[in-house]
Amino acid sequence: MFEKILIASRGEIALRIHRACHEMGIETVAVHSTADSEAMHVRLADEAVCIGPPNPAESYLNMPAILSAAEITGAEAIHPGYGFLSENARFADIVAEHGITFIGPSAAHIRLMGDKIAAKAEMRRLGIPVVPGSDGPVTNDADARRIADDIGYPVLVKASAGGGGRGMKVATSAANLSAALSTARAEAAASFGNDELYIEKYLAKPRHIELQVLGDSHGDAVHLGERECSLQRRHQKVLEEARSPVLGAAERKQIGDIVVRAMAEFGYLGAGTIEFLYEDGAFFFIEMNTRLQVEHPVTEAITGLDIVREQIRIADGQPLGYAQKDVTFNGHAIECRINAEDPKTFAPSPGRVTDYHPPGGLGVRVDSGLYAGYRVPPHYDSLIAKLIVHGTSRDECLMRLRRSLEEFVIGGIETTIPLHQRLIADPEFIAGDFHVHWLEQAMTNWG
Repeated sequence: MFEKILIASRGEIALRIHRACHEMGIETVAVHSTADSEAMHVRLADEAVCIGPPNPAESYLNMPAILSAAEITGAEAIHPGYGFLSENARFADIVAEHGITFIGPSAAHIRLMGDKIAAKAEMRRLGIPVVPGSDGPVTNDADARRIADDIGYPVLVKASAGGGGRGMKVATSAANLSAALSTARAEAAASFGNDELYIEKYLAKPRHIELQVLGDSHGDAVHLGERECSLQRRHQKVLEEARSPVLGAAERKQIGDIVVRAMAEFGYLGAGTIEFLYEDGAFFFIEMNTRLQVEHPVTEAITGLDIVREQIRIADGQPLGYAQKDVTFNGHAIECRINAEDPKTFAPSPGRVTDYHPPGGLGVRVDSGLYAGYRVPPHYDSLIAKLIVHGTSRDECLMRLRRSLEEFVIGGIETTIPLHQRLIADPEFIAGDFHVHWLEQAMTNWG
């Protein structure tokens, strides 16, 4: 087993990885920008190395600085967390070239799944259902019109290298297809340096459901159940739960069996997530995330498995040691992403935390690096805490979540806690009657 791991991330996920490492008897190295010198994971790590100024391009995306930190501290492996370099195939290649283990999938799999067109083609080959659309990139407007006419409007124009809703436009008819292509192409070029686009059928009211998978270097793979991730704002997840309130046992088994067979054939290594749109009883693949997900704690809550620990074991060459039949699911879990933002305008709210009191009690977990006196920097993503609750049923989970949100105190900055309180009180959410567009529509009605 590794003796020392460098954590190439920040915030709550860096602290999460540190905790898993220490429970396994592994020393940690925290790399950080000057803005994060007082961060909790930096304080707790066995060693800390400053790798640059606040600008991510000069610190958390600075590959030479991170590799130098690994070499001078003698770290045997690098865990990239999520964000930053976690899905950068070049970084994974360079880490391996330096004789250091990258805790994640192969660079080839990262590269393949990072290309949305190639990923879709590979999943189709592996027997995973995909959204109807173009088989490859759309090179001109005439091809786009032909494909859109064939699959039927509305259609979704998407950047091949896209993510986070950028380079993504809906065309409701032939009349606005050209404008959608032009806008998406410009956004894709600006955001990803790649203006390649593809087209797929736009689903009106789908759910966003994803399956957590693990694969080892011995040819075995399992899934850890699905997560319901339909509550989104501007294509960013706000609240996730496991399991989905709309799936039955037969649907779960069918899609689970398909995914496990595919991942074993694919030879996937480590933790990954297959994301689907689900509508009218059918699943449609949209993308695969080749990293740890923000929402992984809800899966941990219902399975009892430590996914970060599993990532580390797999990277060390160890077998999973269990089969699909050994994975059991207990109860229900919900995660609220707490951001340092105004709950109505969503304007960022960095600053000093004057008061901090996380909720507790049975079935309550808070993943956060906050403490009283900590200053939330303005340079990074606004996620500052994740509240995860677990109960024997969804109803019990909701009652526990309501109580926990009432207890949660973060003073000195604005947070999205009030948004979550309003959300979980909505009758349609309580009934499980929602889709990927529901939250933004509901927020308009809330005023």
